[in-house]
Amino acid sequence: MIDRRILLASAAGLAGLSGFHWLRGEPARATGTKPARKFEIEKTDAEWRAQLTPAQYNILRKEGTEPPFTSPLLKEHRKGTFACAGCDLPLYSSETKFESGTGWPSFWKPLPNAVGETRDTTFGMARTEIHCRRCGGHLGHVFDDGPKPTGLRYCMDGLALVFHPSAPSAT
Repeated sequence: MIDRRILLASAAGLAGLSGFHWLRGEPARATGTKPARKFEIEKTDAEWRAQLTPAQYNILRKEGTEPPFTSPLLKEHRKGTFACAGCDLPLYSSETKFESGTGWPSFWKPLPNAVGETRDTTFGMARTEIHCRRCGGHLGHVFDDGPKPTGLRYCMDGLALVFHPSAPSAT
């Protein structure tokens, strides 16, 4: 006979796993109230769908998340700039990228006037969502477990970013 506590614990564990939307292949859905905002670049849903790949659209416009350890940007170690895949606004310098071991590209500081923050209560957790300040595209979240000097970890979806290598210096 199955013990009632084991059954309840198992059900709670499965419910908790349902929060890992990337395991189900579905986009995240923010349950918090996100204020309507105006951004410098505004497009219709159809325009965003035409411009972005389905995976980019899911992340940037529907707040989805790519599976961990799948982004080619994890292994990007050249000097350059990481920009928004939606509007090409420069967001992060390669000088602030670090290996967090989380499976997503991580940075300890954005470029000045590059990102905005929104409170995110998806799955009952209070987090800080990071979005592009110019087009409002969802980029990821920021956490307070990063390296010095800021102590922050900007955990970004690689598909929300594009990389622009620095031009080689002429000598």
